[in-house]
Amino acid sequence: MVKEFDKLTENVTDIKSLIQIFNETLDNIEKRLSRLEKMDSIEHRVEVNQIDLSDIKESLQRIEESNNSDIQHINRRLDSHLVKIAKVEEDMIIIKTK
Repeated sequence: MVKEFDKLTENVTDIKSLIQIFNETLDNIEKRLSRLEKMDSIEHRVEVNQIDLSDIKESLQRIEESNNSDIQHINRRLDSHLVKIAKVEEDMIIIKTK
C-alpha cells in the first residue's frame, strides 16, 4: 500500500511539474505573440508613413513638372530685366562721363 501511495505521490508531483512547465511555455508564447503584435503595429505604421512620403514625393514631382515651364519663363523674364537694368546703368555711366 505504501508503494502504491508513493507511486501516486510521484505521479502527482510529475503532473504538477508538467503543468508548471506548460504554464511557463504558455507565458513565453504569450510574450512572443505580444512582441509580434507590436512588430505588426510598427510595420504597419512604417508602411503607412512610406506611402505618405511616396505620395508627397510624387505630388512634388508633379508640381515641379507642371510649374517648370512657368519657372523657366519667370527666369527668362528676370534675366531680360537684369539685362535692361545693366544697359540703363551703362547709359547712366556714359551720360555722367560726358
